[in-house]
Amino acid sequence: MPESRRYAEVDVFGRGPLSGNPVAVVIDSAGLDDLTMQQFATWTNLSETTFLLPPSGGAREQGADYRVRIFTPGGELPFAGHPTLGTAHAWLEAGGVPAREGVVVQECGIGLVELRRDDHGLSFEAPAFLRGGAVDEATLIEASAALGIDRTAIVSSQWVDNGPGWFAVELASVDELLALEPNLAGFGEHGIGAFAFYLDRDPRLIEVRAFIPQLGVTEDPVTGSLNAGIARWLIESGRVRDSYLAGQGHALGRDGLVRVTLARDERPGERIWVGGQTLTVVRGNVEL
Repeated sequence: MPESRRYAEVDVFGRGPLSGNPVAVVIDSAGLDDLTMQQFATWTNLSETTFLLPPSGGAREQGADYRVRIFTPGGELPFAGHPTLGTAHAWLEAGGVPAREGVVVQECGIGLVELRRDDHGLSFEAPAFLRGGAVDEATLIEASAALGIDRTAIVSSQWVDNGPGWFAVELASVDELLALEPNLAGFGEHGIGAFAFYLDRDPRLIEVRAFIPQLGVTEDPVTGSLNAGIARWLIESGRVRDSYLAGQGHALGRDGLVRVTLARDERPGERIWVGGQTLTVVRGNVEL
């Protein structure tokens, strides 16, 4: 028999109410099977639906506060960015208490992901690449055709996959980026991230668009995992040397803002944090 379970929908990365990317969060998910999770994620028809669970034994010993499973309408993901922020937000609002003050540790398909809280809200540490490096020419030709542009319009590219299968392509201008009218029918098994640098004095450094047809999401409004991958590429290549802001969602009528922050602490090197606003819009119960 279905059970009543606490439920929330959280707007993530918006610059104001209802301007970001919503994520559905089932807070009490113990006992749900994979099929029910997938059916509910398909039913919500949001880019992601998450299910909160207690951490596994080994992860708990490593400091995990909770475990999350992340589903799109087309399948499960090992990691995604805006669901990470939205789920942590819902867990804290539901009374979750982190084992370490000021830090939330999430267990997911790629392992443990650390989040922190500061004056700007929640942010997650950008995961390492599962796949990085150059994108092969055949994939770029296929991607340019899917995006409706000539291959020569791609200024640079790289695999930036931290879980959802991303590669990113850079275009010459934000105007070109926002003018894209992709035809993604039959596109391959990877997500395409496209971005361009603002050339004026806009507070944002880049604008981003994200296309994930293989997971049933033609265009994602605001995308943490892709922004994290692009940030790691730009920072590790030396093209960007400081914290910055990224915009996303304007082609869909949203107004997303992603904050990328470089921080140095006791660990060697720099840590890349990706954050933004989180706001609960819907709270109640769901029968599952």
